[in-house]
Amino acid sequence: MAALVATSPGGDECLEEDEDELEPGLDEVEAEPEAGSGAKVAGDTRGAVLTRRGITLRVLLRDGLLEPARGVLSIYYLGKKFVGDLGADGTITWQETGQVFNSPSAWATHCKRLVNPAKKSGCGWASVRYKGQKLDQYKAAWLRKHQPNVPPAEESLASEGEEEEMPEDEEEEATREGRAPVPELAVTKKPEERSKKQQCKSLAEPAGTDHGPPAKRLESKPRVPVRYCTLGTRDSARSPQTLVEVTSFAAINKFQPFNVAISSNVLLLLDFHSHLTRSEVVGYLGGRWDTNTQLLTVLRAFPCRTRLGDAEAAGAVEEESLFLRGLSLVGWYHSHPFGPALPSLHDIDAQMDYQLKLQGSGNGFQPCLALICGPYYHGNPGVESKIAPFWVMPPPEQRPNDYGIPMDVEVAYIQDGFLTNDVLQEMTLLVEFYKGAPDLVKFQELWSQDQTYLDKLKGSLASRTPKDQSFTHVLEQIYSLLKLSS
Repeated sequence: MAALVATSPGGDECLEEDEDELEPGLDEVEAEPEAGSGAKVAGDTRGAVLTRRGITLRVLLRDGLLEPARGVLSIYYLGKKFVGDLGADGTITWQETGQVFNSPSAWATHCKRLVNPAKKSGCGWASVRYKGQKLDQYKAAWLRKHQPNVPPAEESLASEGEEEEMPEDEEEEATREGRAPVPELAVTKKPEERSKKQQCKSLAEPAGTDHGPPAKRLESKPRVPVRYCTLGTRDSARSPQTLVEVTSFAAINKFQPFNVAISSNVLLLLDFHSHLTRSEVVGYLGGRWDTNTQLLTVLRAFPCRTRLGDAEAAGAVEEESLFLRGLSLVGWYHSHPFGPALPSLHDIDAQMDYQLKLQGSGNGFQPCLALICGPYYHGNPGVESKIAPFWVMPPPEQRPNDYGIPMDVEVAYIQDGFLTNDVLQEMTLLVEFYKGAPDLVKFQELWSQDQTYLDKLKGSLASRTPKDQSFTHVLEQIYSLLKLSS
């Protein structure tokens, strides 16, 4: 399923005009005017007739509304900024890579798909700015000068359905007005300008400060999940801990933009970590991303052995282990100890933030996966923890202040043949770390009528444990340590 995107019903595409169709030979345009459009060019001594689709960058350059220069074109999309050069021939050169595009829509679509692979169109004339002003405003100015009889409604055609993409200097003003622009992220820097340490630390930092960092949050009273379609526009009065049901890609007539495979040892370690404490835990996912097959393989879990949401310590705990093993940071996990494995509004915003941070500004899409583990939720069938993968799709273009859409991710699970020493060592270190903690689960107490919390833990890990029995005695030693610790 290599990044295939189907048409969305009632989709978020704008009414984009394909200016490429009339790009060649503009000096000899002979096109017929559209019915009732009054499209004959006033004052043009060559007698050329242009429909609105024929107004291209070359036309605006020829008639002096634009001038070729470096760095005069820009796109702002979901916290990222793209800068381009305008050529004298009407082409656009993206400064980041040197790629050349023949139209605003081609450039905008390419850039937006790097951030959101499900994006179908770029809404180029409404998205690309020339010296800070949208290109469709220059097109409207040309129409007013050369075709004054065109109704004003026609002039805004290219902008329909397109959100206001706010440049950085407008975000502060938007915040004062109560709107919710995407927070500024360190994603416009080139990857080499951001150390791997910064990337790790970024994943450990909570997305907001209103409700405490992940490792401090406790599951209190049961939270009833809501459907995404009931959320509407962002509302500061709504609790960030509101749980949201995930949406399948099939339900919105789209393909999942990447494939995922997860090692069973990853699930075993994060499940073990999640069982240890009544507080939420957090950790990293290490693996590899294959751009050819569009396959994300998650090979290792790296638990953050930190307390009280210490973001700096969390970022340093496993970074050396991650990169010394030749793995990339491909996602994160956290737990909802006594609640369902569904993302909260806070989790959705955090995941969107992390997707952008891991994306960087490279010339290619790179996914970031989130996993939620619900170890002690009594709504789970049986004793096995629910571990739910999700990814966030940006809201529709015409509703930029809506929440991101939490998407259910289909994954393939790879059964490991044996437990690695790394996993066993991590389990031992976790037991040692939480020993004596006030929120450590009391494993000898009853979880249900006939099972202790330790029975529950063993039962959940059983399905994720390799068939190789040579490590059984080591696991039993770890379980014994847990009894003593609690």
